[in-house]
Amino acid sequence: MKETAEEEKEAITEEKAETVEETVETEEVVEEEETTEEIVEEAEAEEEVEVEEARKEERVEEEIVEEKVYTIPLSRAWISPRQKRAPRAIRLVKNFIQRHMKVEEEALEEGEEGERVVISNEVNEKIWSRGIQKPPRKIRVRAAKDKEGTITIYLAEGD
Repeated sequence: MKETAEEEKEAITEEKAETVEETVETEEVVEEEETTEEIVEEAEAEEEVEVEEARKEERVEEEIVEEKVYTIPLSRAWISPRQKRAPRAIRLVKNFIQRHMKVEEEALEEGEEGERVVISNEVNEKIWSRGIQKPPRKIRVRAAKDKEGTITIYLAEGD
């Protein structure tokens, strides 16, 4: 009986040792996974920074030919029904810039209007800031024309 009891104790200790080894191995695997996840996250962050730098370089390379600051009256947008005011204000901004920055008539006839005048997100957000029903009465913008004739509309500094 003593021999079988001793054998059982030895078997139990061996099983415990095996489970401890298995847990150590799984902990090592988990630690390795965490470190690889951290490395991947760091690499993604570095890639995002590089992409942002590339975008900034592209903006600098565009070579602005002409740049003007305008205050665009949007009071005519308030003539239309409530649910159509902000979209009309966007159209008014585009038409105003086309008139004042002298977009070529040939481009307008060909239907390249969408490519010729580009509204930045900040201007769009400013117009839509109070919703579709209450766009601002006027907005101050900076219009920049590049080599290809594309006009980009930015929010003027200080607004």
